[in-house]
Amino acid sequence: MTSIQQRDALQRQIWQIANDVRGSVDGWDFKQFVLGTLFYRFISENFAKYIEGGDDSVHYPNLPDDVISPELKDDAIKTKGYFIYPSQLFINVANAANTNPNLNTDLKAIFNAIESSANGYPSEDDIKGLFADFDTTSTRLGNTVEDKNSRLADVIKGVAVLDFGNFEDSQIDLFGDAYEFLISNYAANAGKSGGEYFTPQHVSKLIAQLAMHKQTTVNKIYDPAAGSGSLLLQAKKHFDNHVIEEGFFGQEISHTTYNLARMNMFLHNINYDKFNIALGNTLTAPQFGDEKPFDAIVSNPPYSIKWIGDDDPTLINDDRFAPAGVLAPKSKADFAFVLHALSYLSGKGRAAIVCFPGIFYRGGAEQKIRKYLVDNNFVESIISLAPNLFFGTSIAVTILVLSKHKTDNKTQFMDVSGEGFYQKATNNNLLTDTHIEKIMEMFDSKLDIEHVAKYVDNTKIAENDYNLSVSSYIAAKDNREEVNITQLNAEIATTVEKIDKLRAAIDLIVKEIEA
Repeated sequence: MTSIQQRDALQRQIWQIANDVRGSVDGWDFKQFVLGTLFYRFISENFAKYIEGGDDSVHYPNLPDDVISPELKDDAIKTKGYFIYPSQLFINVANAANTNPNLNTDLKAIFNAIESSANGYPSEDDIKGLFADFDTTSTRLGNTVEDKNSRLADVIKGVAVLDFGNFEDSQIDLFGDAYEFLISNYAANAGKSGGEYFTPQHVSKLIAQLAMHKQTTVNKIYDPAAGSGSLLLQAKKHFDNHVIEEGFFGQEISHTTYNLARMNMFLHNINYDKFNIALGNTLTAPQFGDEKPFDAIVSNPPYSIKWIGDDDPTLINDDRFAPAGVLAPKSKADFAFVLHALSYLSGKGRAAIVCFPGIFYRGGAEQKIRKYLVDNNFVESIISLAPNLFFGTSIAVTILVLSKHKTDNKTQFMDVSGEGFYQKATNNNLLTDTHIEKIMEMFDSKLDIEHVAKYVDNTKIAENDYNLSVSSYIAAKDNREEVNITQLNAEIATTVEKIDKLRAAIDLIVKEIEA
């Protein structure tokens, strides 16, 4: 089955699950149940496969719980980070889902048991609370136990029939595609901005390639506004034949999305000892100061959100913000995220950050921060993307690429917002692999291309008051039809002459009639 066929089949099946519970569970809440069930199925199958160890004579789901020795359980938790007894596996719960009168409470007990199995082990923090948003006793599922069980059974049975073989062998990003499909269908109706939760996979791919361009290995990769982890995971795909030596790091402020990011790591076979996703506010309570520097940083932080800024007088002395001499405005935290990323970046690496275009031309504190970035030669490239690439916003966002190892005092500007750099689609525009390849070739070459790319000396940027807006350096192509004025005047004169002759002929005819 091709990736397109798999993706279409996945969407049809998820939509069928949605139809089965339509009217009982809000679409945005429904998303949590589907993704949680997908995750439960995955870790069950993954764990059973680990226990069986390739021995066809062993079928873990059929074993009784009491044959599991304490030694086996201990070893499994140290390796996988958690433990699931045979009776707790997704397949066994799914087989009895329609007839189990205690389905909702049994599921809750199973989820609690999986999480608590890691207590006292190194994986405890990575497993704790993973199922917190999958509340099987919630009134959102119904007011009676029967209603709850019926809807849970519908979701479980729906996920059980998703047929893509092993998760690892799937041609698509199963979890990411399910999440993207759910968001595209529900975000607008739920009044929530999907762009805050998810970076589309095609944009994530471009960002990951920019951050890791020409690096054969990176020590570790970091996303200070991790969301569902899609940017970090694109880096894993990009580095299939290479090595991210010390793993994947991210911080996320939303508890629900933090759980999704951790689930996503497991779903992509990143073991608990190879990722560290933290919960909290990156700007005021950063978690990974002891882990820096990072060779690759990717991020799509929330656009122009409010933050405490200079209401906290200690922040101006923070190592992340002090070098710029000014804090990002309280009403617009964009450059706070940029300076945070720069502070955590290694001398050999790059940071690729999705930014709201306004930060590149507004005055005040933002202009002073741009001056600091340009004067210290940290800005490698500013890339203006096509509009309508993200869920929840139609604006044409910009990617800022930071580097601490530039060899010349120039900054690249690229306008890839026009035709030829995106594919029109029904809901959102797309970047195909061909578009990404074209953008990466231009990023690498730093060649000037009329109306598309310009490599500008930093002194010119200083003379332009440190305006970093792409449109200030790249003139838009004039698509108006060129007109030959001399030829047009000649044609007009000929036309006027014909009109005069026609009028004279008409006047002659009128006179003859009147006579």
